Amino acid sequence: MIDLTNIDPDRPVLIYGPTASGKSGLALQIAQTTGGEVINADALQCYQGWPILTAQPPAPDRAAAPHHLYGHLAYDAPYSVGDWLRDVTPFLDAHAKGGPRPIIVGGTGLYFTALTEGLADIPPTPPDVRARADKIPLPDLIAGLDGDTATGLDLQNRARVQRAWEVQTTTGRSIRDWQDATPPPLLPLEACTPLALSPDPDWLNTRIAQRFDLMIEMGALDEARAMRPQWDPAAPSSKAIGAADMIAHVAGDLDGDSLKQAVIIATRQYAKRQRTWLRSRMKRWQHIALPDVATNRLST
Repeated sequence: MIDLTNIDPDRPVLIYGPTASGKSGLALQIAQTTGGEVINADALQCYQGWPILTAQPPAPDRAAAPHHLYGHLAYDAPYSVGDWLRDVTPFLDAHAKGGPRPIIVGGTGLYFTALTEGLADIPPTPPDVRARADKIPLPDLIAGLDGDTATGLDLQNRARVQRAWEVQTTTGRSIRDWQDATPPPLLPLEACTPLALSPDPDWLNTRIAQRFDLMIEMGALDEARAMRPQWDPAAPSSKAIGAADMIAHVAGDLDGDSLKQAVIIATRQYAKRQRTWLRSRMKRWQHIALPDVATNRLST
């Protein structure tokens, strides 16, 4: 357990951490100890269909404290960072008027960056532009960007390159121009308690393997069987780590050992990307080293 005595009970709390690091449990602990409502900030936990695979809080946890924005979307519903900001705003407004303080927890770093640093109000990409972009090879997308935008992007990340290309094609302005015009954030870091869980990789890898076994015990395969008739690889919820592998297994195309190996490896890779985001984008957050059995206290 982490010592919560230095967490201001009147301020919103943000909790970011890699998958399987225990952030949902910490959010519940804070809610039960010092009050508040748990608000989801994980892009995949917003969807119905994969509550076990995406590690949404189980029913007993939701009964122990109010939880919001979990499984509130259909499996195939489009959902953006801007949509999430609009959904989380009422909870911030209610707290400003004396309501429960939000405890915002999740592993989607972009949600937290948009919340605490602001989000450019970029118009949505029309479906025809998205369809064109999907068919263009990565080198050609890069070639179509203005020089300043290309210089500032991870050119190996197709999703980010394609997003920049779509914005430039749709609006006639570079994504960098839109970002420079970003409005003030909804919740600056100075107005909350931002906690970042920083686990030891070996410790976390062990937990990831253990969690896979627990998910199977909880019924993850039944979950996959229920989703199989409506399975669509292009649906937003299908990006859940292990979803495609689970579908392949229940379809008889992947044996149990291969399933376990594939899901654990993919989860570890995702956790590594989350740790990289933490180190590069969350330097001003309070970092909590895990496991911290020596002191059981927050480390900064």
